[in-house]
Amino acid sequence: MQSNQASDQWFQSAAARDIHLEQLKRAERFNGRAAMLGIVIGIITEGLTGAGIAHQIGLGALVDGYAACRTQFLPFCF
Repeated sequence: MQSNQASDQWFQSAAARDIHLEQLKRAERFNGRAAMLGIVIGIITEGLTGAGIAHQIGLGALVDGYAACRTQFLPFCF
């Protein structure tokens, strides 16, 4: 009788593990598709507005500062 219960427990845990892995696969697939869509929208917006993706999300000053440090050799740049 105990071997039957152990077998049932094993099948239930295996099924739960498979369900969990399938849910993780679906979540990762959704996240990947959302990221690809976001990049495509950012590139299209960049083409229409002329502002880069970093400028669109408010990080343009960081990118501009880095570019200035790389091209002008300012004293405060590391």
